[in-house]
Amino acid sequence: FFLIQELLRVMRTIDDRIVHELNTTIPTASFVGKIDAGQTCKELYQSLMDAHTSRERIIKNCIAQTSSVVKTLREEREKAQDDIALLKQLRKEQTKLKLMQSELNVEEVVNDRSWKVL
Repeated sequence: FFLIQELLRVMRTIDDRIVHELNTTIPTASFVGKIDAGQTCKELYQSLMDAHTSRERIIKNCIAQTSSVVKTLREEREKAQDDIALLKQLRKEQTKLKLMQSELNVEEVVNDRSWKVL
């Protein structure tokens, strides 16, 4: 989970730097004729959309995979209720699933903030 969190942190760089990106995208009065602000903003918008889509896809894939593991472990647990190691593994995977689901909420907050700034 921590590797996924680190990957998402790196991928959220565009959102963290959105104000800087806008400041460098929109030309000052002296550069108005040299830079197509509309095209540059369009490219920034597309980059933001791509980043949001990629991160959401990664998080949802991880949630689906972990959910599958949890389901399998629950089924095994029903067959072997005395297996303490299996119970520990199930709890660990359930915790990971909850963390990934909360990461989806974090993603929503980050995305909303970026869109408000843009």
